[in-house]
Amino acid sequence: MGRQVTLETMVRIRRRLRRAGKKVVFTNGTFDILHRGHVEYLAAARSLGDVLVVGLNSDASIRRIKGPSRPINRGADRSAVLRALRSVDYVCMFGADTPRRLIERLLPDVLVKGADWSVNAVVGKEIVEKHGGCVRLVRLTAGRSTTAVIRRVLGNYGVRPPREKVQRGNRRK
Repeated sequence: MGRQVTLETMVRIRRRLRRAGKKVVFTNGTFDILHRGHVEYLAAARSLGDVLVVGLNSDASIRRIKGPSRPINRGADRSAVLRALRSVDYVCMFGADTPRRLIERLLPDVLVKGADWSVNAVVGKEIVEKHGGCVRLVRLTAGRSTTAVIRRVLGNYGVRPPREKVQRGNRRK
């Protein structure tokens, strides 16, 4: 089972992993309602190295990014579910809108995002590459998203879902 750690603790762990020659993979997200797409994405990310660190958006940052109706699940619950996955070694919660600070401090060997992102829009790309790491885009499982799950549940109960904020400029068109 994975561990939830603070950034400072993760920095110390990262130093030990580097000395041991372990390849550290980093990804981030909200992981609000965990579904098959998340599980397959995280397994693919983990396969790119020895240790997977997941940066998890805090509840407040999710509200700023996605609007007041999100997250559905609180941070502690989202973290517990992620840590139960075999592919996740560490979860590090962050309150900013992007994981830039985590990436600057951890300097992962591999930075992973979903293939719905343009590689040039991946936050931290230049930092990781400057320090000899690489950025990888992982193919997503078609038709699987938290938004789709929410819409399906609400639709099943005859409720029209609220419109979510859209992140502009980050994702592919």
